Amino acid sequence: MRCQGRRGARGAVLLATMAFISCCSAANAAEFSGGVIKIGVINDQTGPLSDINGPGSVVAAKLAVEDFQKTNPSVKVEIISADHQNKADIGVGIVRRWFDIDGVDMVADVGNSAVGLAIQSLARDKNKIVIYTSVATTELTGKQCTKTGLAWLHDSYNLVAGPIRTLVSQGFDSWYFIAADYAFGKNMVLESQRVLASSGGKAVGAVYHPLGNADYGSFLLQAQASGAKVVAFANAGDQLVNSMKQWNEFGMTAGSQKPVAELMFISDVHAMGAQTARGLTTLTAWYWARNEETRAFSQRFFKLRNAMPTEPQAATYSGVLHYLKAAVSADTDETDAVLEKMRATPVDDVYARGATIREDGKLIHDFYLAQVKEPSEITAPWEYYNIIKTVPSSEAYFPLSESECPLVKK
Repeated sequence: MRCQGRRGARGAVLLATMAFISCCSAANAAEFSGGVIKIGVINDQTGPLSDINGPGSVVAAKLAVEDFQKTNPSVKVEIISADHQNKADIGVGIVRRWFDIDGVDMVADVGNSAVGLAIQSLARDKNKIVIYTSVATTELTGKQCTKTGLAWLHDSYNLVAGPIRTLVSQGFDSWYFIAADYAFGKNMVLESQRVLASSGGKAVGAVYHPLGNADYGSFLLQAQASGAKVVAFANAGDQLVNSMKQWNEFGMTAGSQKPVAELMFISDVHAMGAQTARGLTTLTAWYWARNEETRAFSQRFFKLRNAMPTEPQAATYSGVLHYLKAAVSADTDETDAVLEKMRATPVDDVYARGATIREDGKLIHDFYLAQVKEPSEITAPWEYYNIIKTVPSSEAYFPLSESECPLVKK
């Protein structure tokens, strides 16, 4: 960095951690293409996943810019957004235009696994960074990994491994799956089947529903007829909300089968209501009410969205902030230089402390096993979870030694 030379001329002694913060923002601004760092947030803005990601992720990205500019007021940053409508061709078309015409430096969020895999290929060819904050398919950091694709939140293995092993050990050893019929749902079921087989459990069947489906009656009846001890829902957003509401309407709450939400967000609990969601367990990377720091950030978010942030929205904040710090530290928006800084510096923010980016592009951080409180236990709006235990990062991830990512050195 040229500003390092100027600092050296002053004879200042700087701590290593301060290398990640710009001391010459005005000079840095001129190093970025077009004089601006441009970030695109793409996700489902209006459909079944919009409460999870959607406009809230755009708000989170803007909060990251706001916090970044407290120490870098002269660096110009622009956030643009788009709705991919959960369609891979639309998502790729938008991002291609962003890269080729609009000068976008980095893309964040995405949300949909099928769209994510399509954008991954484009970003690889264009050598552009994409930070995925809720794409769950393990293919993203497995066989289809790229140096520019970073998974900030979770994948199907994270979400299913711990809960399945715990429940199988308690005697819940036969599972039936109701899953979304696209890359995420199929990958979730596949990973669940693998973990079940290695844990002494068994999968007795699965049924797949279209994205945005409203009537789950026939799927629930098939699950009931299977005789499985567990009915696992590999869907999210409106799909999970409607599934669980109809589970209750069909009187299945009083039955012997245990419902498990393999992917659930705080917005899902809010939408279905605590009475419907009570007792459901989920694995989460972030919970807005976990400590005073997360509460303070969430209150800022709430004032803008009238809702508490989901974990993908918090991850979007974190990914954007880390990228911006890295770009200023590198004194450029050139992809390889920024990636080097991102990988060399731990993530240290309200989303994660001391998290690092692994060879396969996963951000390695802790998870939390959460259970929805009984309605009588809820004393404040949105405080739906009891955190049962922390799942340390050392236990939460698929072993790197078994990774199929071509970037991983065997």
